[in-house]
Amino acid sequence: MDVGQNSAQQKSFPGEVHQTPGGGILTSKLDDVINWARSNSLWPLVFGTSCCAIEMMSTAGAKYDWSRFGFEVARATPRQADVIIIAGTIVNKMAPVLKRLYDQMPDPKYVIAMGACATSGGPFFYNTYSVVKGADHVIPVDVYVAGCPPRPEALLHALITLQGKIRSGNNRERIDIDGTKI
Repeated sequence: MDVGQNSAQQKSFPGEVHQTPGGGILTSKLDDVINWARSNSLWPLVFGTSCCAIEMMSTAGAKYDWSRFGFEVARATPRQADVIIIAGTIVNKMAPVLKRLYDQMPDPKYVIAMGACATSGGPFFYNTYSVVKGADHVIPVDVYVAGCPPRPEALLHALITLQGKIRSGNNRERIDIDGTKI
């Protein structure tokens, strides 16, 4: 098989492709391969506290099926998860629990804040003293999903945005759902 003629294979595999005498392929950067594998095997830890959690559950269901995109089973323990999806309101009593879960996750770890409550406190922030003004006041957030509650398509878009961020190697660069840097 001639690697030079198969452009579809070259585009799907990260790094530069070089022809070898045995017909195999070599990549120029091992980091690109590791980031590619890491981005396509994310295991989410769900932190659903209110109505956004219903939309998150439907994203994992049969109609949207996030496992098609490389987000397999939702883990029940932070020690087996790569990404935490915060879906819903965070109150002051839950903030230490969220921080503890984040600290127990192995590195590299990623965070998605889903919905108006998780990103900015939502409509409850101004009417009560106990709501945290956003998940980024407790832990660093990688991708924000707007909406109240956001549609499952928006969460899928956020997960795919996170995959692109991991592939590029810019792990702590904050990106909004539309791809703009924050």
